[in-house]
Amino acid sequence: MTNNYDKLQKVLTEVFQLDKAELDFGIYRIMNQKRNDVEKFLTEKLPLQVRSILEQYNKGDTAELQKELDKTVNLLKDAGVDPYSSSKVKELKSKIENGTSIDTLEQDVFSHLASFFKRYYKEGDFISLRRYKKDVYAIPYEGEEVKLHWANHDQYYIKTSEYLKNYAFKLPGDKTVKFELKEASTEQNNNKASKDKERRFALYTEDPVTVKGNTLVINFTYEPQKKAVKQDALIEKAIKELSGKVPQAFHEVFTLKPTEKNKKRILLEKHINDYTARNSFDYFIHKDLGGFLRRELDFYIKNEVLFIDDINTEDEVAFGTQISKIKALKQVAGKIITFLEQLENFQKKLWLKKKFVVSSNYCITLDRVPEEYYPEILKNEDQLKEWERIFDIKVKDLNGLKSEPFLVLDTKFFSPVFKDKLLADFDDLDEEANGLLINSENFQALGLIEYKYRNQIKGIYVDPPYNAKSSEIIYKNTFKHSSWLSFIENRISRSKRMLKKENGIFTIAIDENEQEKLGLLLSQIFPGYAKDCITIVHNASGQQGENFSYTNEFAYFLYPPGGRMIGLEKRDLKNADTRNLRDVTGEDSKREAAANCFYPILVKNKEIVGFGEVCADNYHPEGVNILREDGIIEIYPIDPQGVERKWRFARQTVERIKDELSVSYLQKREIYDIKRTKIHFNFKTVWTDSKYFANNQGTQILNNIIGKDKFSFPKSLYTVMDSIRAIEFGSSNPYIMDYFSGSGTTGHAVIALNREDSGNRKFILIEMGEYFNSVTKPRIQKVIYSDNWKNGKPQDKKGISQMFKYMSLESYEDALNNLVLQKDKMQRDLLSGNEGVEEEYLLKYMLDVESRGHLFNLEAFKNPFNYQLKVTENNELIPTTVDLVETFNYLLGLHVKRIQRIGAYKTVEGTTNKGDKVLVIWRNLEETDNSDLERFVNKAGFSILDGEFDTIYVNGDNNLANFRKDEDNWKVLLTEEVFFTEMFDLKDV
Repeated sequence: MTNNYDKLQKVLTEVFQLDKAELDFGIYRIMNQKRNDVEKFLTEKLPLQVRSILEQYNKGDTAELQKELDKTVNLLKDAGVDPYSSSKVKELKSKIENGTSIDTLEQDVFSHLASFFKRYYKEGDFISLRRYKKDVYAIPYEGEEVKLHWANHDQYYIKTSEYLKNYAFKLPGDKTVKFELKEASTEQNNNKASKDKERRFALYTEDPVTVKGNTLVINFTYEPQKKAVKQDALIEKAIKELSGKVPQAFHEVFTLKPTEKNKKRILLEKHINDYTARNSFDYFIHKDLGGFLRRELDFYIKNEVLFIDDINTEDEVAFGTQISKIKALKQVAGKIITFLEQLENFQKKLWLKKKFVVSSNYCITLDRVPEEYYPEILKNEDQLKEWERIFDIKVKDLNGLKSEPFLVLDTKFFSPVFKDKLLADFDDLDEEANGLLINSENFQALGLIEYKYRNQIKGIYVDPPYNAKSSEIIYKNTFKHSSWLSFIENRISRSKRMLKKENGIFTIAIDENEQEKLGLLLSQIFPGYAKDCITIVHNASGQQGENFSYTNEFAYFLYPPGGRMIGLEKRDLKNADTRNLRDVTGEDSKREAAANCFYPILVKNKEIVGFGEVCADNYHPEGVNILREDGIIEIYPIDPQGVERKWRFARQTVERIKDELSVSYLQKREIYDIKRTKIHFNFKTVWTDSKYFANNQGTQILNNIIGKDKFSFPKSLYTVMDSIRAIEFGSSNPYIMDYFSGSGTTGHAVIALNREDSGNRKFILIEMGEYFNSVTKPRIQKVIYSDNWKNGKPQDKKGISQMFKYMSLESYEDALNNLVLQKDKMQRDLLSGNEGVEEEYLLKYMLDVESRGHLFNLEAFKNPFNYQLKVTENNELIPTTVDLVETFNYLLGLHVKRIQRIGAYKTVEGTTNKGDKVLVIWRNLEETDNSDLERFVNKAGFSILDGEFDTIYVNGDNNLANFRKDEDNWKVLLTEEVFFTEMFDLKDV
């Protein structure tokens, strides 16, 4: 083959990641398992198909035409006829002049295929960059008034800074090697300055190696390098430098870990390759790769292949040649697109699938724990040690335990039997819980809890990475802002569905780096919502920029059309203006001084029912109170002397404070007194109080609670408290959610507000950082015990009664790493010898079919209390028992009332958002059969046939009495079937 074919093979090798054979994580592991099948199709079958299509449609192959011409000329000569006067010879010569050889067409098709796929593919992802002509791009536009478009707008952003920063692996002797990202800088004016540079991983030469106990830390940077400097070369250089710097105690990193391609590869090289690769590729998953590439192929053919002016419809050969090339290009490209679509959709399926709850536990203040459990608690050394470490308290005996009602018990230290028994004592478990903490990547956590909290959340407050240098998102080349926009859009869009439709308020903090783009994005996600942007002075000394020193950041508040967001003010009403609404303070209060303040207030049964329009200048009411036929009284701002005055509020503003006004009747003067007796916050758009300063009220407060240098840049506690006050209007005990919870300031703010006004607000915090267990969760535990801390020690014991659940989830990487592709004998027999079916299977169905048994193991449901996944710890897959019961509760969107464990059974009772009453019966099928199930149901007193429950779920085939609730639904359902359906329910995403 010629160079065009080689060029195509190089592109396809990169696109299908066939050049990553040494990588053994994620999608690369999957591709490695099918490498031979993929390579055979791309290198052997596709070229033959191009040739076949061209031969089928092209009638102007010059090689074949030349053979026919030579044969005709010889025949005519033998017959004594001048061949060049023959019309047949002239026709053939004309076709040769206008035709093209199959070989030439074939190479032309290969060239176009390479150009097309290379155009949109870059370092593991397909980017939406449609070339209209040189240096000019076209974007999709559907007539919107304002269109925000960015390069990755149609993709899911799957990278996280934690995923990039944290990489470790084990060595013999309980030793660990950890890679840390020392600096992740970006150049100024990124889009312009990076034309000749790309970001690469390199060894941090200033301090390449440090040892912390049994851990070897190797430091890397991720900074711009000239494009000529390849990542492989930097890895090779790093290994050479490390060979003389790694201490002898860690020399196991130099043991051989050879591959077929690299016989001299060492363990350290393997892990550095994995580390740099997993953070350099696959930043995005396309939402509709097949549709996108097919649209772009159509565009490409029309603009790069099919030149209208050059088409000669009168010349059948030339026209046929052009059409055959287009058909070959379209058909072959279509097969490649179908294959790529399968790969991308498979990753999308794993990214969007609901993730398993790996573990779940509760933290409960002792005042909520029955004293019958105290003797067992006193015997638990792990719990006692944690209390001493966190709360600086030593509990020695039963009296000591009874004197500490706000010590926080953590169920993780106790046996499953103890935990089940304790939780069974709560009659309305979810209602009695005050909060939820989730240790997970936030997109995955939002996906799992969405059904349960859909239209339930009053306020979302988030403080995401600002994309400033100190909190910069990891991005590809020049796509810094585009990556950030996709990252934020994915998560905001998913969380929006949980906001209350009628009055849910979304709040997001940001700084100057992305404030403008975020504003446009929010308008796109929340069409029709009111949007206010406030300025918060959070750094009085300022952070020096190029020209200005930044002292402020911003926060956007979005609320539904017609909604209201201002919360109740907490200050003393004595300082508020609650005088009679009639302004009779002087001559300037007369009607003519403010015409828009003269209108009737409509009252019925001493309640304000509305406001009339501003009266015309020539209208003078007959009196102060005018009774209408419908029983409504029109009250005018006229004083007892009959002078027309004005109301204190203009007609266009008074509607906003309607619920703040009260009416009373003054019998002696026969006049209604209207006063403002409730005062709401009048938030300003600039918050300048020193309580909003991050250093004083963020870092200092956190340091006193947790200790110094545990977390950088926490938000001021009072910024978050006031933000919550602003969004909680109209809701009693609302849910407040924060899915960038960091150190837990939002949870702290909710608890502080509850402590302040005896409220029962609830928090949902999501955080994936490794500091979840060292900062986020301990902070919540500590502020429950006391609100006054210094140097990590409580200054009083003024606690608050609380219970919160915390849990960790399976990650996307775990979902990928658990997969094994297997084709059973029946599948192999069906595909064997049927080339057409085999190709269709390879291109469309292979990954879904062969992964099914590993994505969801039905056999493991026989003992649902011991369902295991391999969860990654220090880059090792560790078999871990996951919580199927808790996972299923969230898949159903269940508000749990009661959980009980009785022998081989566990039951969950609760309600869905729709109000359906649900019973879930879990059983160990290795210990029970259907006869046991019937006896258990009867003994427990559960009624299948009456209306006690709307739906009952049971794992394993059973013979419980059943009936149809309606045309489509049975009352008793098989848990496994519903579990699988709900886990992969992607229709709403």
